Amino acid sequence: MSAGRPAFYALEPGGWRDYLTLLHPPYTLWHLSYVAIGAALAPQFEVGRLLVALAAFSLAVGIGAHALDELKGHPLQTRISDRTLVWLSALSIAGAVALGIYGSIAYTPWLAPLVAVGAFVVVAYNLELFGGAFHSDVWFGLDWGSFPLLVGYLAMAGRISLGAVLAAAFAGFLSLAQRHLSTQVRTVRRRVASVSGTLELVDGAREPVTDVTLIKAPEAALRAMTLAVISLAVGLVLLRLT
Repeated sequence: MSAGRPAFYALEPGGWRDYLTLLHPPYTLWHLSYVAIGAALAPQFEVGRLLVALAAFSLAVGIGAHALDELKGHPLQTRISDRTLVWLSALSIAGAVALGIYGSIAYTPWLAPLVAVGAFVVVAYNLELFGGAFHSDVWFGLDWGSFPLLVGYLAMAGRISLGAVLAAAFAGFLSLAQRHLSTQVRTVRRRVASVSGTLELVDGAREPVTDVTLIKAPEAALRAMTLAVISLAVGLVLLRLT
């Protein structure tokens, strides 16, 4: 199969490349963008608070969640040992919780329950605890879309507004779309051994069905959506700074 890599952003296994692949750079930036969008939508805006929130989610999602995910069968085909993955996940999630506790004390105590929920979900989702009850499309939309946007807003505003809830719904639905697209791509790249078939067009022409046929459009959409969300986040933050 020509789509031999486990993800379009996966590098050749070995050394520092494994750790960069582990971060899932496009998707990590995508979900960090939700934090920035939520912060930028708040009535008041402080760069320091945004940086703390981004650091917490970078640790929890960028490193912790992805290390736990790789621990279950090494789907990204990295050569990082299970022991290293356990330490990476434990230290990064602990660091994220510590930043969350700091935010609860320095900014608003309403962050405290969200910190607890976030710590639970990042472990339950990625390790598929409770029979995978928290590992579903809906939970992905809530956990990786709605949740970071709400936390970004709450860290700035100290409260949740109806507008923030609707913006969180946008993030949740967009993440759900991401999930639907990426699920097909992951299946083809990681689980399908071969693809065969033919598309017969109305004019009688025939086109072969290959692995590229199945992943080209979804991955193009995922790349475009990633850039769209990052652009929106950067644009909103710049508007608040100028």
